[in-house]
Formats: sequence, C-alpha cells, structure tokens
Amino acid sequence: MAKLWAGRFSKEVDETVNAFNSSIAFDGRMYRHDILGSIAHATMLGDCGIITKADSETLIKGLQEILSDLEDGRLSLDPTAEDIHMFVEAELTKRLGDVGKRLHTARSRNDQVALDVRLYLRDEIKEIQTLVYDLVDALCAMAKEHLDTIMPGYTHLQRAQPITLAHHLMAYANMLSRDYDRLTDTAKRMNYCPLGSGALAGTTYPINRQQTASLLGFTAPVANSLDGVSDRDSCVELAAALSLLMTHLSRFSEEIILWCSWEFKFIELDDAYATGSSIMPQKKNPDITELIRGKTGRVVGDLTTLLAMLKGLPLAYNKDMQEDKEAIFDAVDNVKLCLRTFTPMLRTMRVNKDKMRAAAAGGFINATDCADYLVKHGMPFRDAYKITGTLVASCIDQGLTLETLPLEQYQAMTPLFGEDIYQAISLETCVGERKSEGGPAPESVSHQIALIEAQMEAWER
Repeated sequence: MAKLWAGRFSKEVDETVNAFNSSIAFDGRMYRHDILGSIAHATMLGDCGIITKADSETLIKGLQEILSDLEDGRLSLDPTAEDIHMFVEAELTKRLGDVGKRLHTARSRNDQVALDVRLYLRDEIKEIQTLVYDLVDALCAMAKEHLDTIMPGYTHLQRAQPITLAHHLMAYANMLSRDYDRLTDTAKRMNYCPLGSGALAGTTYPINRQQTASLLGFTAPVANSLDGVSDRDSCVELAAALSLLMTHLSRFSEEIILWCSWEFKFIELDDAYATGSSIMPQKKNPDITELIRGKTGRVVGDLTTLLAMLKGLPLAYNKDMQEDKEAIFDAVDNVKLCLRTFTPMLRTMRVNKDKMRAAAAGGFINATDCADYLVKHGMPFRDAYKITGTLVASCIDQGLTLETLPLEQYQAMTPLFGEDIYQAISLETCVGERKSEGGPAPESVSHQIALIEAQMEAWER
C-alpha cells in the first residue's frame, strides 16, 4: 500500500522497516472508533465551511459504508497497511477519489490516534465494569447463603479469630466495589477530546472542537494541544486500576487455591472449572485461579511498560508512544478473560461447611473472647491477656482446648471465671457478639451486603 506521507521521500522504505513500523496488527481493533472519529471530523468540516457540505456528506456516507463492510466481513484489514488510520483513509480515497483526500484536512495522525485510543478504552471500561458488577453480585448472593457458615479468620496464615464465610466474601466485594469506582473515575478523566490538537500546535483552519467533542460524547475538548497529543495518562491510569483489580483477584485466587487443597478442603471446585493431571489420576487442579495469579504479574508488567515508555519522552509525540496500545490492550484483554472465568467458577464451587467449622474449632481462635470475658468482669485487658495466654499454654501441654479445660483450672487463675465462660467462648457466641459495624455477626454482614447492593444500584451500567 502506498504511503500517504510519501511526498518527502525519494525512495521506498525498506520492507523490514515497514514491518517494524507497522501497527495495524494490534491497532486494527480500533477500526470502529477510528471511523466514528472520522465521521465526527467530516461533519464538523462541513458545518464549519472548511469543506463543502456535499463533500462532507459524501465522506460520511463513504465512512459508514467502510464500517459496514468491515463488520459484515465484506472488507478485511490490509496487513501491509501502516496502521488503522492509514488503512481507512486509503480505502476511502480508493472509493471516493479526491473527495476522500479531503478527510484529513485540519487533522494529524497524532490527534487521531489519541482520539481512537480514548474512544476504544472508554468502551472497554464499560465492558469491564459490567464484569465487575457480575462478580460483586455473585459475592453478595453467596454471602447471603453463608451468613452462619463459621470459619477461621487468619493473620500471618495462622488461625486468628472466628469469622464467617459471608464476612470473608464481603471483604472482596468491598475491594471490587472500589475497583469499579476507580474505573468510573478513570473514564471521567479520560473523557476529554484530543481531536483538533493537530500534530501538536492545533490548526489555522476555523474548526469547532466543541462540536466534535459533543458528537463523540466527550465532556469537552482537551484544553492544551500539546497535552492532547502527548498525554497517555488515560492508558496509565487505566492500567493502574486494572493492576489493582487483578491484585484483588489474585489474592482471592490464592485463597481458593489453598482452600481446595487437601490440607484445607474448605471448598471443592466444580469439575467444569478445574483440570486434571496427565500422570496422576487423583488430581483436581485449580488452574483458573493459578492462571489469574500468573496473569496478574502480566497486567502489572503492562503498567510498568507504559510508565517506562513515557518517563523520558519530551513533548510532543514520539514513536515510542506506539507501544502504549499493545500494553494497555493486553491488560484489558487479560482482565476481561479473568473476570469471565472467575465469576462462574465462584458461583459453582461447593462449600464444605463442616471443614470450615472444624478448622475454626482448633487453634484457640476464641482466646481473645476469653480475655474479653475477664475484661467485662472488671479485669484490665493486659492482665486478662496474660491469664488467657497462660491458659492456652496449659491447654497445649495437656492436649486440651479452652472449651474442654475444666472450670477449676480456669478458677485457679482467677475467681472471675464462672460457668458461663463456656458459653462466652463458643464459636457461635464469638461470631454472633461481634456486632460492631463491619464485623462478622450475621446482622452486621447483612448490613454490609445491603450497603454494597445500594452502591450497585447507583452504578451506571
């Protein structure tokens, strides 16, 4: 394909350089957004009298036909084209002749590519948010089923205090809710139109940037033309939001990997969301969660790529910035892939309530409640803490638990202990009495679910 910028050059570009320079293999996915941006630009050119109304209408019709042909498979992207922008313009010129050559009036590829990326990512954010919504919805539904499913809460991967599975699930629902809001904030800051910035210094034509911004659904034009073509904040900010989202998925994945091991056996994954071994017939592997854990590093790497690519660039546009698309597209693709597999896996996994409760019954996770019992009977917390620690050590020596330790041994430490100590340290009491806001008591978790569901009702979908 002939280069539309070839007038300055006296010889053909080396084919190796052509291949190295080409980006259509990855920016071709933006064909729809490129054409929609060009339609808005052609509309504005005609309305402003920069080209005739007749030429404007011809360009719009030609662009609409190219879009239809691409979407229906009647037209394919040319892999030898330099990029999607040159492909569309060359195809338009082939179909319309000289009229097609008028499209690029008062426009540069620099503001064109900046526009396409924002349009494309704006749509992708909406799709990712729909997937996040589905996952949060699944977490809330599952939490409602497990308000009374007692399990150990952990610190340092050591059993710490009793909670419920619902409480645990809602921790992730809150994380993902913030991820949703971060994507909303990113989309708001992204929603400014760079079209009309030209190569870097705007244009001498009497364009109407407000019109093109409005036609394309932007809040307003980008205020500075240099910033309009050299900014890639939107890519970096989205990659950062996606990296944190993936980090949350990865942490949850790590727990699922642990929970479905024989050492825990808290859950069992549905057969449709697990794999086997080529040599060990007994294996049921949590490959989905392992891949999510691995792909998190990939998405974080995409963020690092974008930051490293930008950090040394002078204003305005530099060819280095072509590297933005592969990185942010990779991050977007992998986040969508992970969310689409994680949510149905979660919805179909089986919870082993008995195993969770049995784990909660061991490890002295009611020790804090034992100390609190003494505090409620007038003892300073640090004294209560020391006495309870001594009792735990005694239980370990005797092979007992706090529930099975004889009352006389309790009372040998302090007469404040009464028969009701056993009720106070039961797992049901330990969980049920933690009614403080945000705690694991069923009524508290029910309130947490209601708060998240109220947020979800306000989310734009």
